[in-house]
Order: sequence, then structure tokens, then C-alpha cells
Amino acid sequence: MKTMKKKEKSRINLKAYGSLMRSGVMEMLQFRMSAIVMLFGNMVYLVVIYNLWRAIYASVDTPTVNGMTFTDTMIYLVLASAQFAFMEAYLVWEMGRSVQDGSIIVQLIRPMSYDTYQLFYIAGGNIFNFVVTFIPTFIIVEIITKGAVPIGINILYYLVSVIFGSLINFAVDYFVGTICLYTQSIWGINIMKEVLVTFLSGATVPLAFFPETLHKIVMFLPFHAIYNTPLTLLIHNDLPPEEVAGMLFAQFVWVVIVFVLAKAFWKVSERVITVNGG
Repeated sequence: MKTMKKKEKSRINLKAYGSLMRSGVMEMLQFRMSAIVMLFGNMVYLVVIYNLWRAIYASVDTPTVNGMTFTDTMIYLVLASAQFAFMEAYLVWEMGRSVQDGSIIVQLIRPMSYDTYQLFYIAGGNIFNFVVTFIPTFIIVEIITKGAVPIGINILYYLVSVIFGSLINFAVDYFVGTICLYTQSIWGINIMKEVLVTFLSGATVPLAFFPETLHKIVMFLPFHAIYNTPLTLLIHNDLPPEEVAGMLFAQFVWVVIVFVLAKAFWKVSERVITVNGG
């Protein structure tokens, strides 16, 4: 009897999670123009970084800088930009607004935990953006570079890695968003978070270009596992299996650590929630 009840509960939970993901997709479909604007913004950004890095490579006498050619660097940065477009959760903004307008109280009394609800709802939007931004960008890169990014088992490694990276990114947002319970301010906190995460993760500058000391420090932080690890696994298909396994395991460990820290911080901070001074 208990086993049947557990199975029934699991089916209900799976149905609820699926509904949340569909809701996330439907919301993105309702705001299709935002995806088009995002894609256009990415194109402008890519034109800027193309000219920037072209100038950097033109200023040196060797075609390879820190082990990366100009083509390698551009592929990395283009795909990093596309990955940011579908991976960014904007959870800090959502948490801050819900604290300010009081809607967080309604969200907290739902039968599903707040973080689980947000995770699966955001996952739906991430899947939609992956399809409409990253996949077209990847195809364009493959056409322009004539297949410079290999297609093989590395695609599977990337998909697993980018899921881990998305979870770490969500947990970081969840932790930072919890700070809003104390400050009731989101703009400055979120801007600082985005700058730090995108820089330390290698999304704006490949980690290969970091000074040796800074590179060693960054590798002891979780941020490199958000962007650098998935992109490394995607671009390079000649990595030894043990190195791939080590990178994926390190990501999994960071998922556990950051989620535990974020949930613990949320548990401690729930008691300070105030709405309109109440």
C-alpha cells in the first residue's frame, strides 16, 4: 500500500513539474519579441567582440595566444554569448520584485517548495531559449567555420554539463536573491552578481587568458563550472575520458555544495521576510 502511494505521489509530482515547465515555455511564447530582441542584441555584441579580438590578435606576432587561435576564441565567445541567452535565469529580479510587491507570500504558501517551483518554471524558459537561440547560433558557427566544432560524443558531454551548469547558475541566483529579503533592493546586487559570474566563469573572457594566479583562484570557485566547463567539453572532442569524467564530477559536486548553501541561507532568511513594512 505504501509503495502504491509513493508511486502515485511521484506521478503527481512529475505531472506538476511538467506543467511548470510547459508554463515557462508558454510564457516565452507569449513574449516572442523578447527572444528576437535578445537575438539581435547578441548579434550587436558579437560584432563588437569580433572587432575587439581581431585588434588584439593583430597586435601580436603569433597566430596563437595562450593556446587559442583567433577562430578558437571567437567560437568560444560566440557560443558563450548564446549560452548566456538561454541559461540566465533572472531569478534575482523575480525574487526582488516578489518581495517588493508582496507576491512572495502567495508563492510561499504553495504546496511545492519555493525553490523547486522556480527551478522547474525557469527550466521551461531555458529550454525554449536553447532551441531558438543556441541551436541556430551553433548551426551558423558550424557553417561559417566549416565544421570547426566537432560533432560526436562531445555533444552528449555538453548537454550533461550544461544542465549541471544551469543548476549551479540557478543556485547562485537563489543565494543572491535571498539577500533581497534583507535589503529589499535588487538592481545593484544583481548587476554586481552578473558582472562577477560572467567574468569569473569565462563567459566574457576565456579563462585561458587569465593571469596564472587568477586562473588558479578561479578554478577553486564554482563559477568556471557554469560556462567554461560546458564550452570546453563542446569545443574539444579529444579530451581523455578520465578528464571528461573528472570535469563532470566536479560540476556535480559544485551543484550539491551551492544548492546546500543556498537552501540553508534561505531557511535562515525566511523569518526576516517583510511585505510593505508588515
